[in-house]
Amino acid sequence: MKELAGRLAALDPDAGAALQVISYFDRLIEGRAGLESLVRGAAVLSGCPARLVDEERGVRVRVEADGMRRDDGGPLDPAWPSAPLTPDGPPAVWLERTGVSDGVHAMVLERAAAAARVVLDRTRGRAPAEARQADPASVEVLLDAAATEHARRQAAVRLGLRDVAAARVVATAEGGPLVEAAVPATGDSTPTTGGRRAGIGPAVPVRDLPASWAAARTALRFTAEGTDQDPGPRTVYADELGGLALLADTVGPTTEPVPDVRALERAVATAPWAASTLNAVAFSTSLRAAAAELNVHHSTLQDRLVQAEHWLDWPVHDPHGRLRLQLALVLRRLHRNAAR
Repeated sequence: MKELAGRLAALDPDAGAALQVISYFDRLIEGRAGLESLVRGAAVLSGCPARLVDEERGVRVRVEADGMRRDDGGPLDPAWPSAPLTPDGPPAVWLERTGVSDGVHAMVLERAAAAARVVLDRTRGRAPAEARQADPASVEVLLDAAATEHARRQAAVRLGLRDVAAARVVATAEGGPLVEAAVPATGDSTPTTGGRRAGIGPAVPVRDLPASWAAARTALRFTAEGTDQDPGPRTVYADELGGLALLADTVGPTTEPVPDVRALERAVATAPWAASTLNAVAFSTSLRAAAAELNVHHSTLQDRLVQAEHWLDWPVHDPHGRLRLQLALVLRRLHRNAAR
């Protein structure tokens, strides 16, 4: 390739340079380079800052002409030359320059976009999460541990997950499960929940998605509406539950609440502020932090606690009583979500 590029350069400098650009990005793809390396190559080869912006996948990478990554480059300029990741898609790879672009710049854009598409397909999936729910039958097969390995592998192919290294399942309070490619190395992106209550399963190889689905359903039972009467998180990650996940096995649709939960329900029924106040006290770092979260004066919170402790019949100021309150609140959520 180098020899051919040299010969072409002697005949046509632009053709030789374009061939070198092709060879450069081909090597990056073969070496399984990351997105930052691809954008850096585009910036250095073109002699100007380059960007990759894929809003659908939440990707924004910007590299200066000197090879340094600086993502805070200001808004995109429609006058800059750009290239889409797919033929009919929006512009995604940009060169921050104005004026007439030559053939080399056009080749840099084309090859950088093609390489970025390969990397994004490999690491973040071929389609956004919403598109993967268009075939609910395939999702059902993929998440069914009793299905044959061949059937689940074919379902993964239909859902665009064949080349995804890891994925996770999102269980939502309304609607079916969502299957998402997990973002590697630098951390997970925010899951697609659409504002709904959601339990997020762990990132696993595609073949292990039934386990992620089971964990996501368990995590969903620990969620709350986030209202005054049902305070708590609307999104719960299964990875962060730890030993609390064992509590889910002890509470079912016909399980009788323990006395602490019954006491908590009586308190909640007595005063409209009880649920949110006790939740803030249980899970805030201090009483002052709880008062700030509730937007009440510290003395008001103290007065509320005096009443709440009377209804509960145990103190919540000391560590033991606070732990009892935390467990009662968590068990209350599990009872409310026992049918999920």
